Amino acid sequence: MADETTATSAPGGHSSSDRPSGGDRPERGERRPPRPGGPGGPGGREGGRKYFRRKKVCKFCVEKIEAINYKDVRLLAQFVAESGKIVPRRLTGVCTPHQRRLSCAIKQARNIALLPFAGRAS
Repeated sequence: MADETTATSAPGGHSSSDRPSGGDRPERGERRPPRPGGPGGPGGREGGRKYFRRKKVCKFCVEKIEAINYKDVRLLAQFVAESGKIVPRRLTGVCTPHQRRLSCAIKQARNIALLPFAGRAS
């Protein structure tokens, strides 16, 4: 009976003392020590963001612009990139209904040559 309790082997036939103790890998279940710098990376503030990002708000809702007119090229050009592509909502902050109306107005303005289909070739 005393022999049964003295030496138990790990599953797979290897005891923990048979395993080579090389490298810096922690044993299963152990936690690694925290790295310097935290989530912000090395040299940043400890665990904080580098800058505060303002919540994007819809320009059309804030300024209470009801209709998006295809003839208003100055307004539409703000939402078209230099390459000629329509800038997505996540970058401009425009709400979904206004983005839909905006894209329709941009496409109308392109068709009657108020806005270019493509940007300048360099």
